[in-house]
Amino acid sequence: MSTRTTTTGTLGSARIFIANRGEIAVRLIEACDRLGIETVLGVSTADRDTLGTRRAGRTVVLGGPQPSDSYLNIDAVLQAALATGCTAIHPGYGFLSENAAFARRCAEEGLVFIGPSPEALDALGDKLTARRLAESVGVPVSAGGTAESVEEVRALAERIGYPVLVKAAYGGGGRGMKLVESAADLQDAWQLASSEAASSFGNGLVFLERFVTDAKHVEVQILGDRHGNRVQLGERECSVQYRYQKVVEEAPCAALPQSTRELLHASALRIAEALDYVGLGTVEFLYDVDRDELAFLEVNPRLQVEHPVTEAVTGVDLVRQQVLAALGVPLEITQADVQLTGHAVECRITAQDPARGLAPSPGRVTRWSPGAAGDSRLDSHLYEGYLFPPYYDALMGKQIVWAPDRATAIQRMEHVLEHFTVEGITTSLPLLQCILAHPDYRGNSVTTHWLNHEIDNLTSTREDVHA
Repeated sequence: MSTRTTTTGTLGSARIFIANRGEIAVRLIEACDRLGIETVLGVSTADRDTLGTRRAGRTVVLGGPQPSDSYLNIDAVLQAALATGCTAIHPGYGFLSENAAFARRCAEEGLVFIGPSPEALDALGDKLTARRLAESVGVPVSAGGTAESVEEVRALAERIGYPVLVKAAYGGGGRGMKLVESAADLQDAWQLASSEAASSFGNGLVFLERFVTDAKHVEVQILGDRHGNRVQLGERECSVQYRYQKVVEEAPCAALPQSTRELLHASALRIAEALDYVGLGTVEFLYDVDRDELAFLEVNPRLQVEHPVTEAVTGVDLVRQQVLAALGVPLEITQADVQLTGHAVECRITAQDPARGLAPSPGRVTRWSPGAAGDSRLDSHLYEGYLFPPYYDALMGKQIVWAPDRATAIQRMEHVLEHFTVEGITTSLPLLQCILAHPDYRGNSVTTHWLNHEIDNLTSTREDVHA
């Protein structure tokens, strides 16, 4: 009874400013609507006609189309939130979602930042610090480390063994990351990665890590509240990637032995406990298929693009839980309540041309006709006539399907994509269909570098079929 009273009082006085765009803005608005929370959406001048502006209780223009003038403009976001009487800010993913300085500014202004504490963001913003944290609580990590001089770098690489990966300590998305096959290439790769990291993230610190040739990318969804309650909601597999950008995701990871899965879940919870984690987060690992070994990668302290596949197999509304946790409400679920059922697949539909290395293809969407099937869901901000802008990421929507097993889920996704029609701009739909049909994907043997090697074959096969 006391929890219900607290929840009602907290939600009744809440108004949330959504500092993001695209499909995730729509998702956040819908979750707030179901909670009875008012929303204000901050947009750029290029996003005044999105679906989010039609759904939000109120819309405020933050600035020009460039992210630095709008979605990354901390002063503009805070001023808009305060001027509209908001009590909390949801940053979505990307943009300001992992910015510790922004989280601190929110606290200074009396606004609830819907995300982890600034201290947790600081700890996780540096991959080396996060790596040391993982080691301190007995979570497996890959061989690696950092060095200052060229001689130390070479000695470290020799100890690890080639090939090695040079990685930016801050940031992600493949920037500041270089694969090194031999000692002859190490110094140039180290310097280039450091330069890229400094340019992209404002810090040139990089480190070395053993490169696993045949690895699956697996990640565990964690959730915590301000009362010390924490749960893990199973794992996702995100191995279908192109240049470190995820393309297809699924839950759970069907390739894991049960003992490895248990270690994965326990490791994620140990990290959440060590961080006193509040809100949604994702603990990411590489799974070495040949060695049956896990290696901690990082913690993403935010809502993930691929969160719907976890929702599909658990039945838990993750955004609802994230918002409630940020507002001080105890979790509505315990670990015993988390039961995974069936299998879910998510395909990211993007405004990109597969025949040109997934180059962006913005423009006017003249037809938008999604497919349909039982147990399917589409998260999107598009509609017919929408002008897809060139300033942001290429994500048009996320198609999610659920089925009792993986094979059936793939079949259902194929059916949905086959009947999904988009005209006016080039999309990744043909590539997604080729991936789902490929025996490597169906046989669950895909690893993180598979699409990089296969994309030319996949696109040429598609062209041959339609010639």
